[in-house]
Amino acid sequence: MAQGTKPTPGGPLTSVIIPAAGSGTRLGLDQPKAFVDLGGSTILERCVHGVLDADINAEVVVVVPADLVEHAAALVPSAVVVAGGAHRSESVRAGIAVSGNADIVLVHDAARPFTPPRVFRAVVDAVLAGHRAVVPGLPVADTLKRVDGSGRVLDTVDREPLRAIQTPQGFTRDALIAAHADDSGLATDDAGLAERIGIDVHVVAGDPLAFKITTPWDLRIARDLVQEVAR
Repeated sequence: MAQGTKPTPGGPLTSVIIPAAGSGTRLGLDQPKAFVDLGGSTILERCVHGVLDADINAEVVVVVPADLVEHAAALVPSAVVVAGGAHRSESVRAGIAVSGNADIVLVHDAARPFTPPRVFRAVVDAVLAGHRAVVPGLPVADTLKRVDGSGRVLDTVDREPLRAIQTPQGFTRDALIAAHADDSGLATDDAGLAERIGIDVHVVAGDPLAFKITTPWDLRIARDLVQEVAR
């Protein structure tokens, strides 16, 4: 395990766990996604800097494949870097294990490096207001249709109550530990695990800049954003 620096005093301590073991397969690359260069720095570096810039009194825990711990620690010396597991949930649990006694724990995708500071603060503020689990989300813009296995449309889904969920997802420490205590099945996000055991999940406003870099098109947009800021 590589040790990073401690957060500065002030406000409740927040531990931010960043699972960063995505393979990058859908990007068509031969390296883990978090280590892809965006123009002078990696996705992981930009993600960690974004967390620290949010000014939420955060300690950052980065979870990577075991063979990349030293490399990641060199890239983000301000973070604690640990080895993860075969699945996302295992990696998050590895992060929880070294997150100390933080009042609030956030889980944030490394592949969302442009998430604005206000989203982090909104999630933390909602947990402080009494919500045990909080996620940022955006209204769904596209028309949604439910289809069967052959591609036949079954019906049109009402999009009004739907939200596209982003990260960081925030939890009280006990809520996140309880959500991950049941490892009988995998979930695509930590809020899904919380929902499964009956914890209410609250949604706050997300931001388009918190998009996830998943496909080559996403990577192109990300690099264009970096170039635009640099000009």
